[in-house]
Amino acid sequence: MAINLSDEDWKKRLTKDQYEVLRKQGTEQPFTGKLLHNDKSGDYTCAACGQVVFKSDTKFDSRDGWPSFYDPANADAVKLEEDNSFGMHRVKVTCANCGSHLGHVFNDAPDQPTGMHFCINSAALEFKGKS
Repeated sequence: MAINLSDEDWKKRLTKDQYEVLRKQGTEQPFTGKLLHNDKSGDYTCAACGQVVFKSDTKFDSRDGWPSFYDPANADAVKLEEDNSFGMHRVKVTCANCGSHLGHVFNDAPDQPTGMHFCINSAALEFKGKS
């Protein structure tokens, strides 16, 4: 079920940092995110809407300062969009359910099964551990 809220409603629902990343396409400082070193088993959900976007078994340490994954939870979990902001060509990753900005994806992880490197902001995610 897609979520479409007003900007004011998003501001009420999210923390200041979450709002900046998820709704304004910001980026948290590297090596500061709460989920960077999380190694527990479970699901990573969009902090805005709760949809599962990544799973712990695809998380890896890219050493770049942000949680990294080599595959989304499923093909319909995220959308990929061209991003030419800041004079760079990148591919933006958004939640397919609510359109919130999660991070970017690069094809620079040859040591991972897909070769893909989903570089995701901790502020864009919540973690649901497996019991």
